[in-house]
Amino acid sequence: MMASEHEIQKLIQVALSQHKCSVFRTNVGKVQTIDKRWFDTGLPQGFPDLMGYRWVDNQIFMIEVKSATGKPRKDQLRFHEFLQSHNVIHGIARSVQDALMIVDGGLVGYGYD
Repeated sequence: MMASEHEIQKLIQVALSQHKCSVFRTNVGKVQTIDKRWFDTGLPQGFPDLMGYRWVDNQIFMIEVKSATGKPRKDQLRFHEFLQSHNVIHGIARSVQDALMIVDGGLVGYGYD
């Protein structure tokens, strides 16, 4: 059985926390509150699922988590282009190994092609 994005994400968070990184889950989108008002998280559309930094050099990284067959949306591709233009370490991770490659290798844009 193929792991879900949520399951992969949790494994990546644990692995990176044990790999001398701080990592945080970002939530993007709008929800309607119980009193019918809309709440927007404030993050831009396409913002990656995880954001963190390496303890060794405080370098920031961002990771979009996808299942084995998941494809990035157009808004995620636009955000990738923005991050790439600023040389921010980021990429798509489909496994813990992918996430470690992004963080350790300082890969920019891994998995968006």
